[in-house]
Amino acid sequence: MSGKLFCIGCGPGDPDLLTLKAADMIKSADVIFCPTSRAGKESRALAIVKPILNKRKEKPEIIDLIFPMVKDKETLNETWKNNADQIAKKCVAGKKVAYLCVGDPSLYSTFTYIHRELKKQHPEVAIEIVPGVASMFAFASQAKISLAEGDETLAIVPACYDLNRVKTTASSCDTVIFLKDGRYFSSVIEMLKQSGFSEDSLIAIAQDVSEEGEVVKVAKLKEVSDSNPAEKYFSIMVVKRD
Repeated sequence: MSGKLFCIGCGPGDPDLLTLKAADMIKSADVIFCPTSRAGKESRALAIVKPILNKRKEKPEIIDLIFPMVKDKETLNETWKNNADQIAKKCVAGKKVAYLCVGDPSLYSTFTYIHRELKKQHPEVAIEIVPGVASMFAFASQAKISLAEGDETLAIVPACYDLNRVKTTASSCDTVIFLKDGRYFSSVIEMLKQSGFSEDSLIAIAQDVSEEGEVVKVAKLKEVSDSNPAEKYFSIMVVKRD
């Protein structure tokens, strides 16, 4: 791993869902970078790998990288550049470097921005990406549902802020997966009915997938009121046409 960055997908939350390759990288890394939304807040990705870290005799250097939840482009660009610079510095120094991310690095991951900056500003840094289990697949296994079959189409919606855009997507797909901000799910229920989903369509909602305190609910659309079905940011909702 010397002089190389490994981005490690840590899965949805259960340490048992880490891949063998991910576990091996975590056991041998000199430096581990962990994304978090603000200073002092523990990284979700770090919490997942703690059982492995606790068994290590030689503890790695843990560095939090702050990714503020803002939309200001200038602030974001500066954040991505500074975080990438920190990672590159450790890699160039010959350290065994790992970057952790929840789920899989290729799906709505903070690593997307880091990777872009590293390729542009630090092309000398070699990068390997270790895939992880995405929350939607962990959720489907817990709810015992099929996300898509035959010629069915599948859409993934990262947030429900623009309902007109969500409605257009939902109208043309058989299954829609809503990720991240569960606080907006209540706004989607009525919109789904307007998008051609019958009252007998299957709807499944979960919070804290594969973690302690996980909540999974499976019902028909007509059985779910338009009151807020999820309270936490990290939630997932799947709706399948009848």
